[in-house]
Amino acid sequence: MAETWSLEARGLTKRYGGFFALNGVSITLKRGEIRGLIGSNGAGKSTFMDVLSGRGSNLGGEVFLEGQNITPLSERARRRAGLARSFQKTNIFPELTVRQQVELAARAAEEDNSEDVLRELHLLQYADRKAADISYGDQRRVDLALALVGHPKVLLLDEPAAGLTMGESLALAHLLRDLAERWDLTVLLVEHDMEVIFSICSHITVLHLGQLLTEGTPGEVRANPEVVRAYLGSAAA
Repeated sequence: MAETWSLEARGLTKRYGGFFALNGVSITLKRGEIRGLIGSNGAGKSTFMDVLSGRGSNLGGEVFLEGQNITPLSERARRRAGLARSFQKTNIFPELTVRQQVELAARAAEEDNSEDVLRELHLLQYADRKAADISYGDQRRVDLALALVGHPKVLLLDEPAAGLTMGESLALAHLLRDLAERWDLTVLLVEHDMEVIFSICSHITVLHLGQLLTEGTPGEVRANPEVVRAYLGSAAA
């Protein structure tokens, strides 16, 4: 019997006229896995996340969520089906309190676990403060909270540690690893901070110029000469 993957993408493609920003990339993730997605600027990482989440037009390929073909679904319908997404820039409303925006996200997800999310991300102490009045590191955790409401099955995180200090980045990474384990979450993580990637990801997928370059364990990726030439030589060697 064929294995049912938590998330499976087959031949994902995104083009702008005759230019392919993403060209036939496939990936499979097991339930509970934290997969790193790396590559130099312009490799296609954010584009890959866009195609997975159904964002934009001129998209090709198929996406399966726990065996269900969600390719025909809109971005919003994919979110309700259990595929959540965060973005490089925080997606929060500065004038709303932390609790208000998490509850709004829970309504859109049609399942309210906002108190659990606030507690798990250590945000209850800030729940009644405006997002504009808390630190940037805490705002990044609010952004993660918005993606976690509604008990998603798969979480697509696009540089959740952007702008954080090394200590904040590693603390967020370990919090994410703990949550994924206890909540049975599957995570696809785009991150430039290689300390974060190598510390919590069991496998890593590498993109280069819109195509799959390689994938493997952190050790295999570190030792791959093509990866070193294309990316790690300037980013994490």
